[in-house]
Amino acid sequence: MNKKWNPDGDQAWMDEVAAFNFTALNGAFNGVWSYDYEGISRANQAIEILENDEILSTTSLTEDERKRLLGEAYFLRAFYYFDLVNYFGDVPLLTEPLDNFAAAYEVSERTPKQEVLNLIREDLAAAVNLLPMSKYSKPSEPWRVSIGAAKAMQAKVALYQEEWNAVISHIEELQSWGFYALNPHYFDSFDVSKEFQESEVIFAYDHQEGQTPSKGNGLAALMGWGFVAPTDDFIDAFENEDPRLEYTVESDEQSVHKLLGTTDGRYKGNADSPGNRIYIRYADVLLWKAEALIETGQVEAGLEIINQIRMRAENTPGLDGTSSDLEMYSNTGFSQEEALQILYKERRLELGFESHRFNDLKRWGLADEVLTEMGKNFQDYNYLYPIPQGEIDRSGGQIQQNPGY
Repeated sequence: MNKKWNPDGDQAWMDEVAAFNFTALNGAFNGVWSYDYEGISRANQAIEILENDEILSTTSLTEDERKRLLGEAYFLRAFYYFDLVNYFGDVPLLTEPLDNFAAAYEVSERTPKQEVLNLIREDLAAAVNLLPMSKYSKPSEPWRVSIGAAKAMQAKVALYQEEWNAVISHIEELQSWGFYALNPHYFDSFDVSKEFQESEVIFAYDHQEGQTPSKGNGLAALMGWGFVAPTDDFIDAFENEDPRLEYTVESDEQSVHKLLGTTDGRYKGNADSPGNRIYIRYADVLLWKAEALIETGQVEAGLEIINQIRMRAENTPGLDGTSSDLEMYSNTGFSQEEALQILYKERRLELGFESHRFNDLKRWGLADEVLTEMGKNFQDYNYLYPIPQGEIDRSGGQIQQNPGY
């Protein structure tokens, strides 16, 4: 993704991020850090209350409601910590509400990434045990964390640690529940008129119009100013007949349909857009399984899943109603390395502009190679972001900066 269709000096901090020419003072990293820790703080408060029998005795919560809410809180804490360790590595580990600044100072030191991952696994296991066995934890509020989301996150954590057999096991358990399937049309997952009525989305942020406080998708506003554009390299990666490109981004109209939630551009420039932010969908999960299968030598089974993804794309008519004829991969004759290259490309095509690419390149160890070829100033130390300088200063230097910054 490029910052803008027509480069200019607007929002220079974004140019620094895009070029990998940033320091720890860039506000982008403070945003990631602050929002994740705010989410962790709220989750810690919820967990403390929901596990306190004395407090609960004064409420009207049923035991089923308590368990569901507790499962949601455990999932969210794991979700935010997973974000932090992927971007920053070792991070402070907070598992209880903080009463004051002095308490925060006492825990202002980085915990080894592996210990944080252990908590993430424990929280997700707790969430799976607590959440109801249904596609939607609460049908009247389908945006809430579900057992499917928790199980999928278990698979994703295993994927990032290259625990291939665990990836397969978690996903096969998820599949056995029968909650999810590929939508017949590629754009159904993103269509605002089909939110929570389709088969593929597992976890999403429920953006809504006209709410106080606002719950609109602010990315739509940026597009009205020419932000959020594809690189030529991204466009050139698609086969000529692949409809996924035009459903992802329309160059003539400068619209990213996936993020707008429509193909007519009606929400471009509207900060109150209702298009949901999708974090996990079933096609992504299937490609995790394909990757794990290929990595364990089950090349044919992995390519079979990739063909399922491509067949859905082929069966999706283009915006003008035309049909496509995408190449399917033979289940024989490909080496493991060739199959992995196919998988890498398919993830890019299927998941474009869904905010997975950079993390994929990092976990594959390809970020330096790919981004350098694209003219970026990517260095080995950029595999981690800098700890925001303000956090280091507030800790009195107890939090140490990542190397290179």
